[in-house]
Amino acid sequence: MVASGRVIRPKHIGPSSLRYGPFYTVASVELGNSTTKCILMSTNLESAEVFEIEKEVRMTRDIRPPKDNEVVFGKTLVGVPLSKEAVSEFINDIITTVLKKARIRIESDLHFVVRSTGVNASFASPSEVGAIVKSLADGCLDAGIPPRKMTASLAVENLPPGLRDYSWLKKVYFDGAVAASLPPAETDVVANEMEGELVTAGLKGAAKSTNIDFRNPVMTLDFGTTLAGRITDNSFPYAKTVGSFAGLAGAIPDAIVQGTSLVEGDTGCTLDLATSRPRSNDSIDEHWVERAHRLIRVGIVPKGSNRFGTVPVNTKAAENSGLVLIGVDVGDNGSELGGLKKLGSDLEATSRIDEILIIIDNIQAHLVQRIVSVASSANLILPETSLGLTGRAITTGTKPRIISKKLRINDKSWTDTHHLLFVEDGLAIGAAVAARCMNSLGTRTNPMGGRKGDGCIMGARMNLQKK
Repeated sequence: MVASGRVIRPKHIGPSSLRYGPFYTVASVELGNSTTKCILMSTNLESAEVFEIEKEVRMTRDIRPPKDNEVVFGKTLVGVPLSKEAVSEFINDIITTVLKKARIRIESDLHFVVRSTGVNASFASPSEVGAIVKSLADGCLDAGIPPRKMTASLAVENLPPGLRDYSWLKKVYFDGAVAASLPPAETDVVANEMEGELVTAGLKGAAKSTNIDFRNPVMTLDFGTTLAGRITDNSFPYAKTVGSFAGLAGAIPDAIVQGTSLVEGDTGCTLDLATSRPRSNDSIDEHWVERAHRLIRVGIVPKGSNRFGTVPVNTKAAENSGLVLIGVDVGDNGSELGGLKKLGSDLEATSRIDEILIIIDNIQAHLVQRIVSVASSANLILPETSLGLTGRAITTGTKPRIISKKLRINDKSWTDTHHLLFVEDGLAIGAAVAARCMNSLGTRTNPMGGRKGDGCIMGARMNLQKK
């Protein structure tokens, strides 16, 4: 049910092609612990296929230090301090650069902007992350993005004339469901809840370029520096979120390479290594994988926790929402990251760089297995549940091939019984999908919402909203 761990990447489209069809263009602005991006995506509203126009990716550690008169409101996972002014300047420059490279004009060519962040480790609660989202908004405004391009349209007349025929705003309104999935009843379950929503939508959107019906129920995982994602059920017309994820993801391999001389200090990461280097074969010394996983905790987040894997969580909100919160940690809130650095130091003393990378790939693949096993034990995975994976720490190297080959559920190969999807830039694709949902831009002939095998849910939505 998967093509040997092939990673789906959005097709590219030039700005000149946008005039030859009903295209809806969205900028995804993402502030992460390791990278900050602005990715321009455009969706053909007839086929529902999402294309990439241009992207600008920078290392978050390159945000300028706060000035003496600026308030530090947070830090990245590795301790890079952030002020409102510094973040806004960084975002402004990234947006301006990508629009210039793509030759996209804000007023006539760009329809919507979606902001998201995975930077949350230094905040005390999920609700405090709003401060950094505000900084992202300020950066967008400084780049010339008008507020109306960052909020949902309440009426079809607010959309450009060429897109109005593709909107269902006269028949339905945006009720919070994105790609036919409802958010948790309480939205402050985990600090990066919005990332989980966007990657779930993005994986559904990316599947439109394949023959995989990646509709509810699904399990989605985003392996950025921190972990995000969701599990949905098969409710109709909207699926409910029954599982959510929090904790560390790419921070695990980053800590390993930080223990070597291959990257610079605690702000170094696996992205600093040349991923095109030839890899060794699949035969590795498994004791390295076992040693790493003795330091890694994977399980249901204990009740009363306010932080897991450094990420703020609200277990009471999870309980009230009827969902299971699954977390990944290294020790207690990253207390054993030093142990992973020691592992990296020991690895470098005995292994070549390509061998270190293949061991890291196996560590990450085994992490996916542990997460799936926890979700399965909690009865969150249905016979028709699909699994989608995105993020730098899971789609690179040989990880997709190893996962496709080794991942199991109920003593059977995952790919013998379930769909498996790997997607690059799932969050950016999700921004394009979410913007369409907020403006009711859908197609009944190629639906993204609903359950596997079902038709369009528009009629059911209309009936639901009449009640």
